[in-house]
Amino acid sequence: MLPRILCFKTLMAEQTVGNVHEYTVSELSGAVKRAVEDNFGFVRVRGELGRVTRAASGHVYLDLKDEKAVISSVMWKGVAARLSVNPEQGMEVVATGKLSTFPGQSRYQLIIDSLEPAGAGALMAMLEERKKKLAAEGLFAPERKLELPFLPQVIGVVTSPSGAVIRDILHRLRERFPRRVIVWPTVVQGRGAEEKIVAAIKGFNALPADGPTPRPDVLIVARGGGSLEDLWCFNEESVARAAAASEIPLISAVGHETDTTLIDFVADKRAPTPTAAAEFAVPVRSELQAELLNKERRFVSAATRLFETRRAALLSAVRGLGRPEDILGVNGQRLDRAADGLRAGLRVRLDMALTRIAGTGARLNKNLLSAGFAVRGNQIASFWARIAERADRMVSDRDSKLTAASRVLRTVSYQNVLDRGFALVRDKDGVLLRRFGDVVAGTSGEVQFADGAHGIVFDGQGKPAPQKRPRKTTAKKPAKARQQRLFD
Repeated sequence: MLPRILCFKTLMAEQTVGNVHEYTVSELSGAVKRAVEDNFGFVRVRGELGRVTRAASGHVYLDLKDEKAVISSVMWKGVAARLSVNPEQGMEVVATGKLSTFPGQSRYQLIIDSLEPAGAGALMAMLEERKKKLAAEGLFAPERKLELPFLPQVIGVVTSPSGAVIRDILHRLRERFPRRVIVWPTVVQGRGAEEKIVAAIKGFNALPADGPTPRPDVLIVARGGGSLEDLWCFNEESVARAAAASEIPLISAVGHETDTTLIDFVADKRAPTPTAAAEFAVPVRSELQAELLNKERRFVSAATRLFETRRAALLSAVRGLGRPEDILGVNGQRLDRAADGLRAGLRVRLDMALTRIAGTGARLNKNLLSAGFAVRGNQIASFWARIAERADRMVSDRDSKLTAASRVLRTVSYQNVLDRGFALVRDKDGVLLRRFGDVVAGTSGEVQFADGAHGIVFDGQGKPAPQKRPRKTTAKKPAKARQQRLFD
């Protein structure tokens, strides 16, 4: 320090005598930078974080302040990635680094090599603020918490795959009730751990129910014990919100029984240890088997008592009813006597009928039968003659009417008109064309003569016939009426 002061005094003396050395801007800025870094190459500064800005490059720019001054600071990307606690505005911290200058803006700044909260009090104050914020949003409310399934088929675990936590969980599940376990490996400490924990919770919730990887029925977010800084990633707001938004029931098991993190308040169930989380997730199989056997014995005993009670009541009812023979015996005897009387009556009626038949047969002889057959034969022959005569008359009458109708039909048939040299004109659909105006030029049709038909095409060059004055005619009965009269 002394040589630089002497050099500065010498420089002033030279200026005094007029022997002035000229510096470029860069030379003077570099000299100041070296002087600051040589004298403040390692410093520890305690203060409150003001502005905190994270650049896209990964560097973090922040301000350290107290009630009288502000120091601009910067953390390079590699240092910021190693932080266990995210720097936030208002946090009291202790920064370690060196003082340097930024020639581009002619200012000095603290280049931070490490940053830590200024004691547990600062972190606890920040945690309390977050708890108040999330509680005000209703994320701690008991009514929004999900019920844990009694016996899940699949359990999802978010933890480090290499730690003792997963081994403790698997061991306890194996002892109580073995279930399928899917582990989502993630870091549970240090910078960026909160992002991986959030991704694991969201990833489990995004699994389809019928996909190749089964969707868990319950989640366990677990970590072993550690300091407040080690467990701080579970106090991050993003982790708490992801746990609160989980559609799968979630058990938090972070640290030891005395450790409390923000995720414990939003989880559906808090376990004091990872081992306890496994106990909350599944029941004890041996206890379930014993309880099942006990219920089976109680059910069989109750059913046996019920059947015995009903059997005793039935026997009592039977004794009160008496024997069926006493009730049905008399009626059975009456039925037997009635059957015997019916059989005897039928036999008597049969004998009487046979006697009458025998008497009638005795009165019949050959002459009587021959006379009877002769009379009936004459009557039948007379009937047949009358029937034949009436049939001949009916056939002759119908034949005459049919002949007359045929002559009338031939008279009114259009075939006679065709035989006299006339013709019928039809369009392509077979519809009869009666008027000149019914013809459509350019269409096809046919002309029917008495002995056949020819196809034609209408050219539209004809002229309609002149209209004739209609003559008065006497009303005639319709041909249909005349025909009907002929057939009557």
